[in-house]
Amino acid sequence: MKLTIASGKGGTGKTTLSVNLASFLSRLGKKVVLGDLDVEEPNSELFLKTELKEERVFHKMVPKWESQDCTLCGECNENCNFNAIIALPSEILVFPELCHSCYACSELCPTNSLPMVPNRIGVIRDFKSDGFDFVEGRLDLGQEMAVPLIAGVIEYVEENYKDSFKIFDAPPGTSCPVIEAAKESDFVLLVTESTPFGLNDLKLAVETMRVLKKDFGVIINRYGIGDNRVEEYCKDENIPVISKIKNDKEVAKLYSRGELVYPHIKEFENSIKEIVRFLEGLK
Repeated sequence: MKLTIASGKGGTGKTTLSVNLASFLSRLGKKVVLGDLDVEEPNSELFLKTELKEERVFHKMVPKWESQDCTLCGECNENCNFNAIIALPSEILVFPELCHSCYACSELCPTNSLPMVPNRIGVIRDFKSDGFDFVEGRLDLGQEMAVPLIAGVIEYVEENYKDSFKIFDAPPGTSCPVIEAAKESDFVLLVTESTPFGLNDLKLAVETMRVLKKDFGVIINRYGIGDNRVEEYCKDENIPVISKIKNDKEVAKLYSRGELVYPHIKEFENSIKEIVRFLEGLK
């Protein structure tokens, strides 16, 4: 199974849930791999004891202008939907940060003057953790496009952990990185909180998942700090609320020390068990 844990906003507890769920499942004897897809600021490793197995430099393919045979016809400029290429009267300018690696400019160039070349944007790191495997992507400083690296991490996990239960910790929000993180998953857990901001961003996340035609359910974290409008919304929209994780200062203390929560707080462990039972019922 491929499970993506996402949220409409940051700070809802998505990573806390991801690492605790991965650890709990591994202690049940399941073969688990956790993938941190929040490549701009990966932090799952902070809560895990890890041993690095492999680090792989990741490249995206971008065009490189070769002037010898170029006739400056401007076809590349016209075919690029992302403004990554500008055709000037005397040269072709390429902006790798804007390139989406679609190959249109390269494939449609009549003189083959824009061959695609690798351009480093980050690394993929593979760890052995306590009872399960952990893979993260880490975008290089100054790089602006996270989606290719997210896709690279997912592909790496698919290739190397075919028989494992796959949990992907997605970036927050509802933009392209989240869509890339969720589009091939079997199920999506949307983590929210019972506040006005939580409800607003949950609605955006729900709309996104429906456009993607993904099966999803909601986890209400820090339950009890706000009102019941998130529950009312889920009831009106026929969205399953899988678990309500009670607001607890002890959870925050454990989090601040980089510790797993479920071994220390029974109520949190019970919520993890609720989630596991729900996921087992999907098979």
